[in-house]
Amino acid sequence: MAGSTPRAVVADDSHFMRSVISDILNEGGVDVVAEAKNGREAVALVDEHRPDVVTMDVEMPEMDGISAVEQIMEQCPTPVLMLSAHTDENADVTFEALDVGAVDFFTKPGGEVSMEMSRLKDQLLEMVLSVADVDVSGTSGRTPTASPDRSPTSTPEAVADDYEADPTLIIGSSTGGPKMVESVLSELPLAADFRVLVVQHMPGGFTGRFAHRIDARSDYDVREAKDGDRIAGGEALIAAGDYHLRVKNYRNGRLRVKLSDDPPVNSVRPAVDVTMETAADVIDDPLVGVILTGMGNDGAAGIERIKAAGGRTIAQDEATSAVYGMPQRAAETGCVDSILPIEEIPAGIVETIKREVT
Repeated sequence: MAGSTPRAVVADDSHFMRSVISDILNEGGVDVVAEAKNGREAVALVDEHRPDVVTMDVEMPEMDGISAVEQIMEQCPTPVLMLSAHTDENADVTFEALDVGAVDFFTKPGGEVSMEMSRLKDQLLEMVLSVADVDVSGTSGRTPTASPDRSPTSTPEAVADDYEADPTLIIGSSTGGPKMVESVLSELPLAADFRVLVVQHMPGGFTGRFAHRIDARSDYDVREAKDGDRIAGGEALIAAGDYHLRVKNYRNGRLRVKLSDDPPVNSVRPAVDVTMETAADVIDDPLVGVILTGMGNDGAAGIERIKAAGGRTIAQDEATSAVYGMPQRAAETGCVDSILPIEEIPAGIVETIKREVT
């Protein structure tokens, strides 16, 4: 698609929403080649037009968005952006859509039929363009699987004495990030005893469900961050949607966080930079910063700060990133120690805190 006009199919059961979304995309330089009023039509239109991207409503008659994504990925793999209403039920369904192959999601302000969509037109257009560039053929942005040949330092059976004491891990990600974050935390050995903070660009109402999903798949105790939360080794906090996550203090191996509704940083809230920079300011034990897939430059300044504080840094490589924006910007700072494919990142994280044998 590079260098050409991206082509899109818009699927929504509301004629009004189809018109609004199509107008936003057409005005932004995306050629909407077809509109679908249900999932069944969307599958057929994708097969007919072979677009670069699909915007997919979650709830539709005849065939819902999840089933449509599943069929599209089986028959004609195409990047899909889910458009979800801001409800608990839709949050669960949206994550199911990511499980079957959707790249990311965008929340409709005000519900299924939103009169406020136009005020977010720039954000919607930016995300559609980013998703359109994702390779869903089975290589770039692939859902990672555990390697059968993991090194002894990355196995859950490794003893805690192999590692530096009281390490903290901060992970930042955006577009395409939910599955990648889930993969890293599901493979991170509990024996390493990290205090983990995750900043995923995600709206409020979704981060709690995200934390619940990861908790079910990880040996770590994972929950959505609340103001004043304290965590010790073996625990993880997911930054709450629409709040910056600041590291307030760190004592005796326990860190305390503060939620802030200060203005967005890098046009986002929560921002990875805020969490990484405040962590670097107060944590004097081992600190590891990781930047995963995502658009924009959030996290680059945070990586610089962690490196300056003596921490270790890792970025996801281009081949396995859905969107090689944030990792690339981080790498360009010259402060990234390792650039790794997603499946090697858990072991890479553990290596940073492995004790040297003399």
